[in-house]
Amino acid sequence: MQLRLPRLRRSGAEWSQLRDVETLPRRRLTLVLGLAVGLATLPLVLLYLLLVLSSFADHMLSGPDIFTARYSLDNWRLLLEGRLEPAAGRLYTARDLAAIVLNTFIVALGVTAVVVAASVMAGYAFSRMRFPGRRRLMELIILLHAFPGVALIIAVYAIYVWSLGAVPRDAVTGYRFLYTILARAALEIPMSIWLMKGFFDKIPWEVEWSALVDGASRLRAFWQIVLPQVKPGIAALSIFAFLAGWEDLIYVHVFLYTGGIKTLATFIEEVVGNIETAYLPVAAAAGTLYLLPTIVFFIITQRLLLEAASGGVKG
Repeated sequence: MQLRLPRLRRSGAEWSQLRDVETLPRRRLTLVLGLAVGLATLPLVLLYLLLVLSSFADHMLSGPDIFTARYSLDNWRLLLEGRLEPAAGRLYTARDLAAIVLNTFIVALGVTAVVVAASVMAGYAFSRMRFPGRRRLMELIILLHAFPGVALIIAVYAIYVWSLGAVPRDAVTGYRFLYTILARAALEIPMSIWLMKGFFDKIPWEVEWSALVDGASRLRAFWQIVLPQVKPGIAALSIFAFLAGWEDLIYVHVFLYTGGIKTLATFIEEVVGNIETAYLPVAAAAGTLYLLPTIVFFIITQRLLLEAASGGVKG
C-alpha cells in the first residue's frame, strides 16, 4: 500500500516570501559591498568632478566655490587655439594639437596590439602545450614583472642609442614610435601572459578536442572555438594595455619628446611645467581631454570586463 503525503499548498505571496528569505542575505551583502565601494571611491569621483568643472570655470575649483564660479567654454577655446593662457599668443595650431592626440593614440593602440597578440599566443601555448622548461620559463616570466620600468630605462635607452645608428635618417620618426611601443609593451606582457593563461585554463580540453575530431585544424579550432570564449579576458587585457600606453610618461618622454614628438602626457607636463605662470583652468581642460578616450574605451568594453570579473568563460 502506497502512502501519500498531503501536498502543501502555498499561495503566491507565501512562495514569494520564501524566495525573499533565501535571497535576503545575498541582497544585504550586495548592498553592503555596494555602499562600501561607493564610499571608498567617492573622494576619487569628487576629484575627477572638480577637474571637469574646473575646465569650464574661470579658476581652479576646490569645493564650495563650484556654486560661485563663472562657467564658460573659454578654457576649451584657448586649448583648441593653442593658447595656454588668456594673455599668451598662439603657441600651437589646431593641426599641432590634432597631431599630439594622434601620437597618443598611436602609442596606446600600438601597445594594445602588441600586448594582446603576444599574450594571447603565449598564454595559449603555456595552457595547452607541455614542453621541457615550461615551469621554469613561467616562473621567469612572472619574475620579469617585478622589475619596474624606471629601473630598466637606462638599459633600454642604451639599446636604443646602439640600434639607432642602423636606422636610415628618413625612418627615424617611425623607429622612435616602434621602439617606444615595443619597450612599453614589454613591461605589460609578463603579467598579461599569466592572465590569458588563466582564461585558457578554464576552457575544458574536450571543447577543443571535439573540434579536432570533427576535422578542424589546430589553428581553426583556436580561432573559431577557443578564442571567442576568452573574449572577456581579451577585453580586460586590452583596456589595461591601452591605459598603460595612453598614460605613459617616462618612455614617451625619453624616446619621443626628445625627438620633438609630443603626446598628451608630455603636452600636459609642458602646460603645468611652470606652475607660477601656468593657467590651470586650461590645464584642467587638457586633463579632461586626456581622460575622455579612456572613459569611452572603458564604456565600450564594460560588458566584457564584467564577464571577466565573474569568470565569463562558457563551455
